[in-house]
Formats: sequence, structure tokens, C-alpha cells
Amino acid sequence: MGKVTGFMEFERLKEASEAPQSRTKHYKEFVLHLGDKEAKIQGARCMDCGIPFCNNGCPVNNIIPDWNDLVYQGDYQQALDTLHSTNNFPEFTGRICPAPCESACTLGINSDAVGIKSIEHFIIDKGWENGWVVPQPAQVKTGKKVAVVGSGPAGMAAAQQLARAGHDVTVFEKNDRVGGLLRYGIPDFKMEKTHIDLRVQQMEAEGVVFRTSVLVGKDFPANVTNWSKETISPEQLKQDFDAVVIAGGAEQPRDLPVPGRELKGVHFAMDFLPLQNKVNAGDKIKGQLLATDKHVVVIGGGDTGSDCVGTSNRHGAASVAQFELMPQPPETENKPLVWPYWPTKLRTSSSHEEGCERDWAVATKRLEGKNGKVEKLVAARVEWKDGKMQEVPNSEFEMKADLVLLAMGFVSPVQQVLDAFGVDKDARGNAKATTDGDGCYKTSVDKVFAAGDMRRGQSLVVWAIREGRQCARAVDEFLMGSSLLPR
Repeated sequence: MGKVTGFMEFERLKEASEAPQSRTKHYKEFVLHLGDKEAKIQGARCMDCGIPFCNNGCPVNNIIPDWNDLVYQGDYQQALDTLHSTNNFPEFTGRICPAPCESACTLGINSDAVGIKSIEHFIIDKGWENGWVVPQPAQVKTGKKVAVVGSGPAGMAAAQQLARAGHDVTVFEKNDRVGGLLRYGIPDFKMEKTHIDLRVQQMEAEGVVFRTSVLVGKDFPANVTNWSKETISPEQLKQDFDAVVIAGGAEQPRDLPVPGRELKGVHFAMDFLPLQNKVNAGDKIKGQLLATDKHVVVIGGGDTGSDCVGTSNRHGAASVAQFELMPQPPETENKPLVWPYWPTKLRTSSSHEEGCERDWAVATKRLEGKNGKVEKLVAARVEWKDGKMQEVPNSEFEMKADLVLLAMGFVSPVQQVLDAFGVDKDARGNAKATTDGDGCYKTSVDKVFAAGDMRRGQSLVVWAIREGRQCARAVDEFLMGSSLLPR
């Protein structure tokens, strides 16, 4: 371990960030990584406890105590190698992962957890700054060809691992740029897209071929088809490739079936967020959906809703409110009860700090407007009794709303992709595939594997990376009979 008494001597240090009043004037990242001295002190706080629960709390099983100690010792390049041994893209997770590892930190039982995410952020940024992140092309090619459908974190992780195993990998992406929901679902102020571009350059040098604006399947809705210039059938992929990995995101949003849903000004979050990212990338968007001078109501209290809040504030909204159906969680979790698991507690994001009226236990009853355009939202308080939601009597209220953004989560992957491949689905509409035993990650269709949101449903970036890595090993075993790729 770094310093035996470090956890008693040093306090947790939060990463510095730009003030809300100035950062809302741009779309750049505003969180700064730690300096060398700060990172060393934070690494010293790691106790290297006998059973490092942080490893299991992390979906990719990062070897956290090891790279904490290496940072304390100042061996940053070895720390980067250790970090990369389990995580292909720590610059993604170091910025947008909610850090379940920190909830599992043993120090967190009765003190502030080690700032694991901030140390990870420091290590990978140090690696890029010093040119330590370089292509790792395979020394021997297998002659096998693999198609990966979807270029989000699961698809990128699977593609990179398979390429390093010596396979010829082609990634198909329906959007005009690589990254999937990572590119168009995450605002730039949380993660600038240059991080994706740098990884694409690395992967291309390793032999991965990216084909954008290519839609795999048929009979897609018009709003999806418009993103793509070319269509390729699953049959063609199975004919041209030795294996296929379907790794698209969970893009089927949960709708709000209330009167007035059809009014203009009521949109899904993913009708709103991607447009700003495209503008930031230099695209010209005709009729961009903007929150400027509007009274915005965001329905849904999760990360996507928070992203809508931050983007609306940057547009210059007149007001921003966010509703959540569930009751307000406690400000502090009961650690002895929930540790080392992810706790339910009140979380305030950087977007909330920039300005937002938040409310809980609120259900939208209807939307009202004039001339086909929404003008107000009618809601009511709800409470939970015997596991059932009930409206609180005489609690109905109105709120002015020029723009209503639905951010209530995603129910499943795009069904047209799964239907086109003809794979069996689970009860939630995801591709049915196990993660252990013989044939893990393999679907009911020969040569077709599934990973990430396509298999597990809406989840975290870190889970997508884990599944992409594990799926790559399963594909390698399928093609070669065995695999040296890590799980």
C-alpha cells in the first residue's frame, strides 16, 4: 500500500471545476483532473484492505489498490498499464461513470471513500499527455473476420479486443460519427468527443475498420433511416463475416401516455440532446430544438434528465424544473445497512448546481395548450402505500411549460435490429444470451453474439465496456477454440 497511515492523515479531495455562472456559457468540459501532488495524496488514502471490495464494486473489476499505490509511488506509466489491463477506455469512465467502486470502498464505511474516479481520471489524462497511449496491433493475424454492429462503448471495447487478438474487425454505425449513445447521448460538457476520436485513431491503427452511416436491418422508422445513407442486411453480414456482434444501445425511450402528449413542444430527451452535440461538432442543424427563453419541464430524475437540465441552462432557458415519480431519497445513506452496494440517496449533479427546481413524488396527469402547442403541465402529488402508487387527494397543481422533455429511461434496444437478426428475446425485449458457461454472449442465431445494452438493457458505460470485453473473448473462443483475451 502507498502510506500505511495515509487514510488517517489525508482527507478526500474533490476535483476542481469551473464556477456554474461561467461554465453555462459554453459546452466544454469544466472539471479539472488532479495535479501530481494531489493525486499522490489521494492515492495514499487507499488502505489496500485485505478484501478490496472496490474491485467487485467495479463492473470491469479494475485493479484499484494496485494503481492507487503506483500513483502514490509516482509510477504513472505502470499505473496506466494496470488501468488499461481491465478497462479499454478509462477516459470515458473517469468522466461519466457514477463510480460504484467508491460506494464499495472499505474506507467509506465510516469515512469518505477514496476518490477512485478522480485518480482514474488523472492516470489516463497523464497517459495521453505523455504519449503513452499507443496502438497495440496484433503480431499475428488469424484470417477471421468479425462484424460489430454499433460503435458505442460495448461495440468499441469488443472491436478493440478482437482486433488485438488478430481478427479483422469491421464496425458498423448507423450514425454519421462513431460513438453511439456515448457520442450523441452524453453532452459535451460532461465528456468532449475528442476522447472518442483519439480512441478511433488508435483502433484504426490497430486494424479496426469503421463504417458510419450504415444501417444494419430493414423496415426502420423514418427518424432512424434519416441518419443513415446505406443499409446492409443481417444475412449479408453473416455471409461475409465469421462472427457478428450486435452491440447497439438501448434507444427505445419510455413514453408518457397522458392526454396532451401529442402537443408540439413535447419531446423525448433524445430528440433534444443529440442535436446540440451535432452543432458543437460543426454541423448545421435546420430547426434545432432549443430551450432558449422557454419554461422547461424535464420529466424523469435520472442522468438523462440531468443532461437535459444542463443543456437547457446553456441554451438560456427562462426556467428549468425536473420531476421524479419516486419519493425524494435520503440525503445520506445508511452505510451499515447498504455497504458495499450502490446506495439509494439524494444525488445532486453538476447540472442541478447550475440551476433547477427539483421535485419528487410527482405524477404528470395531462398536458394542456393552445393551437396545438403545449403551454402548461398538470400534475399531482403521489404517495406509495402497500407497494402501490396513489394520488394524494387535493394535490393537483399546474406549471407553465413551453418545452416538456421526457427522460424516463429506456425500455429496450431498437426492436427492428433484433427482429432483423431473428434472435430470441428475453421478457424485457433484449437479446437473449447468457454470460457464463458454454456459448456465453451467443444468441439463438448461429455466429451472432450480443453485448452491452443490446443484451442487458439500459445500463452504465462501464457495464457496456465489461460486456464488450467479455463478449470479445467469447467470440475469440468460438472462432479459435480457445482465447488468451482476459474476461
